[in-house]
Amino acid sequence: MNRGGSRGGFRGGGGTRSRGGGRGAYQQRDFGPPDTVLEMGTFVHAVEDEMLCSSLMPDKVPYFNAPIYLQNKSVIGKVDEILGPINEVYFSIKMGDGMVASSFKKGDKVYIGGDKLLPIDRFLPKPKIAGGSSQ
Repeated sequence: MNRGGSRGGFRGGGGTRSRGGGRGAYQQRDFGPPDTVLEMGTFVHAVEDEMLCSSLMPDKVPYFNAPIYLQNKSVIGKVDEILGPINEVYFSIKMGDGMVASSFKKGDKVYIGGDKLLPIDRFLPKPKIAGGSSQ
């Protein structure tokens, strides 16, 4: 009987405190649009409720969930998936509130903050070091 009471007290107190500690910092990451936005891609067509775009940056890949903007820095949505071969990158955009993918025209440009891009080298195989572990 005493054992049951101590078990419940331990689970309720320690578990919730340790899990919730780091969550506040996550919400403080995005403070609106960046000062400047870069031309990330062009609209290809609507797929279900999302936009499919072709990348205009052959040496960069967008972060997942990175905000995507119009040229005037108003948010369209967020990067949902990255598709295609490494030399022809496409990405889909999950639309934000009030935005409709089918309202865009083929060739419309979309923009991203420069801090939300990764170098494509990160996704390429690393060259083998000559004579490293062949013996």
